[in-house]
Amino acid sequence: MSEFDNVTAPPPPPTAGDAPQDQRTMALLSHLLGIVTGPIGALIIWLISKDDASKGFVTDQSKEALNFQITVFIAFVISWILAFVLIGLLLMPLIGIAALVLSIIAGVKANNGEAYRYPFALRLIK
Repeated sequence: MSEFDNVTAPPPPPTAGDAPQDQRTMALLSHLLGIVTGPIGALIIWLISKDDASKGFVTDQSKEALNFQITVFIAFVISWILAFVLIGLLLMPLIGIAALVLSIIAGVKANNGEAYRYPFALRLIK
């Protein structure tokens, strides 16, 4: 019997579907905090987790939530400018409803351990 027979290899890093519950909860928070705090909540979670290699799922999902919230913020600014020609008044509620619905869908998917990609978001943070 060799001395290497009892040595086991370390487990592989978790994939998107195998993320631990604490990472799934943080990913859920990064998506849902955008409803209340805009990009600030996702930014804080991303800054906390970006340097820790074991939190790959949280980093990925908080970065996705941050990019989406920045996109929503830019859309609101453009709508506010367009409000002077009255079309922005129609766009603001539509943007708000879309952001709310997509953030909830993303939060549920992240809590299930699935990596979610928003259908439209500027990928500013890589």
